[in-house]
Amino acid sequence: MRQRSDRRGKADLHIHTGAGDGMASVPQLLEYIETQTDLDVVALTDHDDVQGALQARELLRKDHYRFEVVVGEEVSSLGGHLLALFIEEPVRPYQTLERTLEAIHRQNGLCVVPHPLSWLTTSVGERGFKKILVERASIPGFDGIELANGSIAGRLVEDRARRLNRRFYHLAETGGSDAHFLPVIGSAYTVFDGRTAADLRRALEARSTRGRRDASKTMGSVPWSDIVGQQIRSLVVLPLQRAGIPVQSRRGEKR
Repeated sequence: MRQRSDRRGKADLHIHTGAGDGMASVPQLLEYIETQTDLDVVALTDHDDVQGALQARELLRKDHYRFEVVVGEEVSSLGGHLLALFIEEPVRPYQTLERTLEAIHRQNGLCVVPHPLSWLTTSVGERGFKKILVERASIPGFDGIELANGSIAGRLVEDRARRLNRRFYHLAETGGSDAHFLPVIGSAYTVFDGRTAADLRRALEARSTRGRRDASKTMGSVPWSDIVGQQIRSLVVLPLQRAGIPVQSRRGEKR
């Protein structure tokens, strides 16, 4: 674990686990974060599921780790993906942006827009921001915007999203790796005053956070075979499993 002398915290708010379409189990993730990063807080945000995050929080209660876990979910809304943070129950997918935001805030959760404006993945676009922040200003809105994302989908539009946020949206800036592989955890992160999950929440609500990137962590360290395997898991295996269709693993057993 790398040591830091500053007093500001680091949080990776966008990590996928093996309970979803990530390629590492929850115990593997926790061990890697503990020994190979200097993160103070992580949010585990599988697609439309909170089981991995709840498992991680339970493991942290049983054992000693130096970091904290925020229960999260990457929710598939009809207007683009949203990160629901500080929640306890899964948010139902495929609702409108308005209904998804209401469901997140009903749990006293916070909502961050991941990889905003990206055309490479399902993302909230400028029309969605206008709809929520201007036309529907009376309902609970977005709390943050991910301005540092570890994936190509996020990097391509980061500068434009940053300009729009600073000029029009004025949301809390965040960073998250969008990691599906261990080596890229922490490739993008959120800087905040304090070190705990409670400190992080206060900073998000005060809109004092900043999104940053760690150039030393790239997908170049991930074998192509693993990348292909993750895409198959995300696009084929998990959809079949969620449809109740048995799927054989590489070892031949049904899951």
